[in-house]
Amino acid sequence: MSQTSKQISYAALRPRLRDGMSILFGGFLGVGTPEGIVGEILDSGVRDLTIIGNDTGTPEVGIGVLVANKRVKKVISSHIGTNAETGRQMIAGELDVELVPQGTLAERIRCGGSGLGGVLTPTGVGTIVEEGKTKLNFDGIDYLVERPLRADIAILKAHQADDKGNLVYQRAARNFNPIMALAADFVVAEVDEIVPAGAIDPDLVMTPGVLVNALILAEEN
Repeated sequence: MSQTSKQISYAALRPRLRDGMSILFGGFLGVGTPEGIVGEILDSGVRDLTIIGNDTGTPEVGIGVLVANKRVKKVISSHIGTNAETGRQMIAGELDVELVPQGTLAERIRCGGSGLGGVLTPTGVGTIVEEGKTKLNFDGIDYLVERPLRADIAILKAHQADDKGNLVYQRAARNFNPIMALAADFVVAEVDEIVPAGAIDPDLVMTPGVLVNALILAEEN
């Protein structure tokens, strides 16, 4: 490992974790979610978290373990149907759930990373999605103003990284990971392999290292 490597241990992440923090997480039904980092968050004991991602996995897989252990205060997600515990806590009033159409969720995060004030979308007009939101009309079409999303930390899962933090994802595990890297104050990626800088073809890099603060080698968990 070079002196300029961004590699850290799971334990080194612990000081960045705190009650009430917000977390952007990659993954789709757990695929592309960094299981080791989620385990570290669980073991740290932090609670009252706000988690932002496509879905809440299952009670045993992905970010869902944090929900199942009642460490989460609010979920901002596209769907929760694969995790019955998320639904149970929502109905019981134990968990605040904000459901966001998938494309809108991605655009809100992109806006958060780009410094934009929001995005205009017709998705959700005339449904409960528009409740409490500003609506504008252009050329006879109604649009909702969807505000940007950012978080304290983004947790990613990548297949390969170099020690500068450039990331390559494996097939469908790419999913939401690249966009999550745009909109957090601190970005950490759990990776299967770390190689020296220059070993990855630049054309294959999907998330540039300038966006990544730290790397954790998955085998260390």
